[in-house]
Amino acid sequence: MTSHPSGSFNARNWLDHTHDATWIDLSQPMQKGIPIHPAHPQFHITLNNRHGDVVRPCGHSSANEVMITSTHSSTHIDAICHVSDHGRLYGGIDAGETQAGPNLFKKYGVETIGPIFRRGVLLDIAGIRGVDALPPAYEITAADLDAGVAEAGVELAEGDVILMRTGWAQYWSDNARFLGLNSEGAPGPGVEGANWLARSKPFAVGTDTSAFEVMDKKNITMEVHLILIAQCGIHLIENLDLEELARRAKGEFAFVAVPLRITGATGSPLRPLALV
Repeated sequence: MTSHPSGSFNARNWLDHTHDATWIDLSQPMQKGIPIHPAHPQFHITLNNRHGDVVRPCGHSSANEVMITSTHSSTHIDAICHVSDHGRLYGGIDAGETQAGPNLFKKYGVETIGPIFRRGVLLDIAGIRGVDALPPAYEITAADLDAGVAEAGVELAEGDVILMRTGWAQYWSDNARFLGLNSEGAPGPGVEGANWLARSKPFAVGTDTSAFEVMDKKNITMEVHLILIAQCGIHLIENLDLEELARRAKGEFAFVAVPLRITGATGSPLRPLALV
């Protein structure tokens, strides 16, 4: 997103426009025991210093934490360097060359994703199918996405952030169920759905599941990540909480999020907000 020329942005006007709007948090918490996709290391956090460990003569004491985490923990965004296609990143860049050395990726690191202020569109796939949550390993098809757009009452535009609700955010506190480990898998778009999404040329697409794409234990290929990230340069957002948004809004909304500026990283924790 480009910055405004000096003096052209009126903060008061912007605040006036947003004063009566409602902010909806679309993120899941980061805390011990959260579900983590098996491809990533577990999240861990503990107190490093506790109150009383050091007390200054004035009475001051402080506490702080040590956190060990993947950049793909909880709600997060995938950088373009996260996925390669036959050894090539988006645009034909050699993945081996850009990841060589001690400083992570030299191309498409998550720090290249600027603050995100874009139109968001919610496609409530579970809602249009008349269920609280899609069943395990359910593949979101082009027909589902067409029905979601019709229900939302919007036309998709290049640069949108398209979010798909499966209803699986309700299972967040049940790790095995949320990750699809105690069933046939987890719902999401397959190759057909990925190609449908890519044709709209969104900036990012997201779901309320851990893997974004359909996870069918009979055939796990990760082709959707390959198509959207490596072939089309579209960011994925995973582990969203879309329940309140689905209850309180329909169709389009303002999507606001800022990834952490982690140089060369393949992803970043994210706290996205919907302004409705």
